[in-house]
Amino acid sequence: MRGWRTSVAAAVLAVAIAAPAGARAASLWEDAGWGVLTVLSNVGYMPAKVLYATTGAITGGFAWVVTGGDLEIAEQIWTPALGGDFVLTPPQLRGEEPIVFAAFEDPHRDPDAPYRYEQPRSQGPDRSTLREEKLSGL
Repeated sequence: MRGWRTSVAAAVLAVAIAAPAGARAASLWEDAGWGVLTVLSNVGYMPAKVLYATTGAITGGFAWVVTGGDLEIAEQIWTPALGGDFVLTPPQLRGEEPIVFAAFEDPHRDPDAPYRYEQPRSQGPDRSTLREEKLSGL
């Protein structure tokens, strides 16, 4: 058993020494660092996202029941809670890709435009169609 481990260790050492060490060595350590950072980040991120998604799923189901089966109301809760990223990746941590915790959909966003997060704004009622009416008979 001990001879097997020594043979594997010697083979790994021989490959590491024989491989060209130039710029690849820096890239190897950089990739390893991003990998470790990603794992450590996911230790906190993943449980938080799962808790948020579970709470959103239950709340959306409750809203669906309370509103008499209004699926639109439930989806307004389910979409942000169940969408988004459940796992972080190295490109996200480097800032190359967005981290989407809650997936608010912006219907006005051009899908080909570069990503830029903006807080969703409430539009309010369309005031151009409102008109004033007098109440009579009171």
